[in-house]
Amino acid sequence: MKKVVRVVAGSLWALPFLASAQSVNYLTDLLNGIKSLLDQLVVVLVALAVVWFIWNVIQYTIAEDEDKKKKAKSQMIWGIVAIAVIVSIWGLVGILQNIFGVTNNQSQQVRQLVPW
Repeated sequence: MKKVVRVVAGSLWALPFLASAQSVNYLTDLLNGIKSLLDQLVVVLVALAVVWFIWNVIQYTIAEDEDKKKKAKSQMIWGIVAIAVIVSIWGLVGILQNIFGVTNNQSQQVRQLVPW
């Protein structure tokens, strides 16, 4: 019985597609929501990487032991690497958007990709 309930509950999201009712708007809203979450996630990740780097700079400056300084220095390097990777991936996505002509006009963008 539980398996049937899971299958029915899990497939309810597909009802607008099956009924062809509001499918474009449903898909547009879904993709726009995912894009919004990913945009916020990138900002949070960059902020965390910057905070991590600054925290380790402070740890480096207040440390008196050479081992603690070495560990903080290593963590500062990883913080810079994290910032560089996040920003470069963000830039790569921007380049790919320009190459394929994808604009920030979200509703028009999704409607062009969806054939129905």
